[in-house]
Amino acid sequence: MKRVLSLFFCVCFIFSAFCFSARAAEFTEELDCRSAILIEASTMKVLYEKNADTPYPPASVTKIMTLLLVAEAIDNGDAKLTDTVTTSDNASKMGGSQVYLKAGEQMSMSEMIKSVAVASANDCAVALAEHICGSEASFVVRMNERAKDLGMENTNFENVTGLDDTVKNHVTSARDIAIMSAELLKHEFIFDYTTIWMDTIRNGAFGLTNTNRLIRFYKGANGLKTGMTAKAGFCISAVAKRGDMQLIAVIMGSPTRDIRNAAAAKLLDYGFANYGLYSVKSAELSPVRLTGGVNKELKISHGDFSALLPQADIKSVTYETELPESVSAPVKKGDVIGKIEFFSGGKPIGQTDIKADDDAPEIKFGEMFIKLLSKFLMIR
Repeated sequence: MKRVLSLFFCVCFIFSAFCFSARAAEFTEELDCRSAILIEASTMKVLYEKNADTPYPPASVTKIMTLLLVAEAIDNGDAKLTDTVTTSDNASKMGGSQVYLKAGEQMSMSEMIKSVAVASANDCAVALAEHICGSEASFVVRMNERAKDLGMENTNFENVTGLDDTVKNHVTSARDIAIMSAELLKHEFIFDYTTIWMDTIRNGAFGLTNTNRLIRFYKGANGLKTGMTAKAGFCISAVAKRGDMQLIAVIMGSPTRDIRNAAAAKLLDYGFANYGLYSVKSAELSPVRLTGGVNKELKISHGDFSALLPQADIKSVTYETELPESVSAPVKKGDVIGKIEFFSGGKPIGQTDIKADDDAPEIKFGEMFIKLLSKFLMIR
């Protein structure tokens, strides 16, 4: 009996030790900021949060939404990077961070985007908004509509720059910043600008240096936007990618630039050290037998799948495929035929559908008769 009990407790100890090691360590450091959040972009899984839903002034982090609407206009074909943007008198008077546009000065949309993404140029942000929507006010309406579409529940924009000397309720939350950051990252051309450390505009006559120092000093940093005003304090949406994992660390209301940057780096370090992304790309599978159709087989494939897991669990993921032996026609392209379910530690972590790659119409009587006749003649 003693030997049995000893063996039992030994097994329990080993099991508990394994479970402990498979769990990611919690982030326990106290960050010097009003609010913060850390998420993984593809899964939107939250890894850490502090006052993440409390609205605060965001300063120039506002421009993430400005850039998002510009990026969407470009990808939708409503604007081009080669478009010429003319500076209005209003845009030339923005003040704050700027590239000192003069009324009537023209610059390509690409140069304007670069100036906003790298140097946080308020004048370029307004010029872009006016170019897309005709006026800054109309653009702000669209910003708030887009925020609502994205589920940003604690956000209200009053301008495209984040300047807050005269605003009444220009606010957002750390979670909402993470949401719009993840949406902007879907437009991959934006990395052509957010990863720039130093560059120039006006044919080399005016230099730009990125306000986000992590771009130069943090491994894998690829954006996104800083901000600072007396009301907002020092803010940042810092994004970094290592391997397939893209993290977003948002800090709002830090007392200094260096404290803000250090807080963002600590969150990113925590995410990369403790988590990993298990991902499977979409792929074609062996065809499934088709009954009652023109063809004998149906081409099928599964979709993408990704899950954020503790590092120790990545290599132990298992999966089960649920697929019928045959499928009856008619079948339409995109119809769900089966699924692949993924497990970690015996617990389900998600699934991806198996879908038909082609239409498979039901065979008609005439077609069936011709096939049967053909077989009969071949036999004879």
